[in-house]
Amino acid sequence: MAVPNYTPDNVLLQDAKTGFIPAEQGNLVVKDVMQGSAVMQLAKAEPMTAPKKTFTYLAEGLGAYWVSETERIQTSKPQYVQAEMEAKKVGVIIPLSKEFLRYTAKDFFNEVRPLIAETFYKKFDAAALFGKDTPYGASGTSIFEGATAEGNIVVDTGNLYADANGALSLIEENEHDPNGILSTRSFRGKMRGALDNNGQPVFDGQNELLGLPIAYTQGASFDKTQAQALFGDWDYARYGILQGIEYAISEDATLTTLTADDASGQPVSLFERDMFALRATMHVAFMNVKPDAFAALTPAAGTGE
Repeated sequence: MAVPNYTPDNVLLQDAKTGFIPAEQGNLVVKDVMQGSAVMQLAKAEPMTAPKKTFTYLAEGLGAYWVSETERIQTSKPQYVQAEMEAKKVGVIIPLSKEFLRYTAKDFFNEVRPLIAETFYKKFDAAALFGKDTPYGASGTSIFEGATAEGNIVVDTGNLYADANGALSLIEENEHDPNGILSTRSFRGKMRGALDNNGQPVFDGQNELLGLPIAYTQGASFDKTQAQALFGDWDYARYGILQGIEYAISEDATLTTLTADDASGQPVSLFERDMFALRATMHVAFMNVKPDAFAALTPAAGTGE
């Protein structure tokens, strides 16, 4: 679908009801998604110009050999693996008052930009971290599910220093270098009270634990009943964003997945309520290249969190 030919600075939204979010505002939405997503803060981005992206990564490096004088030196070859990830569509429908139709397209998307971005990055993080409602299939195994399948699980013992060290050790045993930790802000209380073997605080308050940076995701995206924190070499988590956020506006649709807040319990009719709905969609890809590069700190049995 071609980008509509209009100037968003002076054209009203009611005269531009379908197309792509204007480039400036669309780029800002993408930027907000990348900044809001904890996965994207740690993972490695893959530029995408098509729905499917094929890339290669180094699975095993070169080796050196001891040799005697005049002895033939053996030759090893680096092992590269080809992987393909596919961008999947994520969408949101936002019911709004019709007064917004009198905004210019630019002003309107500046207003709703945070709403659109938040719904997208929360949905993406939940799928990438725990496989919740994921569209990615086997190649997009979530971080937690992959770590669990690899046996990289540490159960909370109450000693965060030992537990975090244990999780990092599991990753290092697979010859990976952990470079980040992902959790929720509610985990900070546990970190502030943690001491190392010398009785010194483990958490310095600068978003680092054992020298590794910490990214925080929204509580709704992180299943605290399954994990307290996720550790990993996040270079093996890949994501891609296919540029261009498409939108459409309807004034007469019936939102069958949204029920009225009155006693009727009927689906919301935009026409009857003098409202309109904005539908926005974008395409995001995710791939967990090496599940054994991740580990999880899980709650003790019976604690729930």
